[in-house]
Amino acid sequence: MKQQVMVLGLGLIGASLCRAINNPTIELFGWDYSSETCEIAREVGLVDQIASIERAPEMDIIILAVPVRSTLQYLHKLAKLSLKESVIVTDTGSTKNEVMELAKTLPFTFIGGHPMAGSHKSGVKAENSNLFEEAYYILTPPKGIKTNSLIKLLEPTRAKFVELEPESHDEIVGVLSHLPHIVAAGLVKMSDQLVLDYPRATQLAAGGFRDITRIASSDPQMWTDILLTNRSILLDLLHDWQKEITTIQESLIQEDQSAIYDFFSEAKHSRDHLPAKDRGVIPAFYDLYVDIPDTAGAIAEVMTLLSKADISIVNLKIQETREDIYGVLELSFKNQTDLEKGQSVIEEADFHCCRRS
Repeated sequence: MKQQVMVLGLGLIGASLCRAINNPTIELFGWDYSSETCEIAREVGLVDQIASIERAPEMDIIILAVPVRSTLQYLHKLAKLSLKESVIVTDTGSTKNEVMELAKTLPFTFIGGHPMAGSHKSGVKAENSNLFEEAYYILTPPKGIKTNSLIKLLEPTRAKFVELEPESHDEIVGVLSHLPHIVAAGLVKMSDQLVLDYPRATQLAAGGFRDITRIASSDPQMWTDILLTNRSILLDLLHDWQKEITTIQESLIQEDQSAIYDFFSEAKHSRDHLPAKDRGVIPAFYDLYVDIPDTAGAIAEVMTLLSKADISIVNLKIQETREDIYGVLELSFKNQTDLEKGQSVIEEADFHCCRRS
């Protein structure tokens, strides 16, 4: 008999999980609050059946691929249903402490989950069976609960599974993901006033500024949920961040050249020693920047090269911040392999490329 698996939430993460784990040994059920999303999932064969939470009592494993506060609501609903005694429920949320506290009161087994993968694309149409490959997939099981059966289901994602305590997880992602998202959003908000004073600032905000604030384009509802469910840790982190900024502010006031140098030197040393290829908390962007001469057909030539090599891209943009004869074509690939292959193909045709790390 096939294992019955349900995925509630068919956005990028839920849909990509469906695509990765769907195989003849399981019967896969899916549902999303968006009827359009459900229809797309049905049309492309993402799941075997579209079914709402009322079918949950039939399931062996239930995956909640929704924002954290929605996960909390679903858990309360599931607690009122007569689920199988052997059922395993898991989630994909970015904070774990609050949901694991609730799990202590539930009449079924709940294993917290957080696949550390994502994309600047969203929704069911962005699904990608390779999204989780080589990414860390954090599990926060209650004490004494084995994760073997859940990992077996998720093995086709080719993720790297790691178990953490909920508190440790939330503090780690607070520093490495949540705080950077707050800082990025704050920088963008600061630039809004600059644009009012200097209209050309929008054009000049490409390049480095656009790169370091790219994560500010994330889903506002998701990040509202994340901040509110990691509130105490983030309040402490924001306090520490303010102290760090105050320190460099004082160094500027005092014109302390040595302290300012040390500020950047220490940061450079730490940044340069980060793992080069490991996928971390913030989703990686596989971008390639190609110098494009101002000649007819140059962009078309690059795209033809990629097409002939059977390399797909997920996005392209033209940066026009420089006033010489070259523009910059920004190409976004699905993964590191496609990026490296694409760079090789383009450079063989004598175009100059670069990547930012």
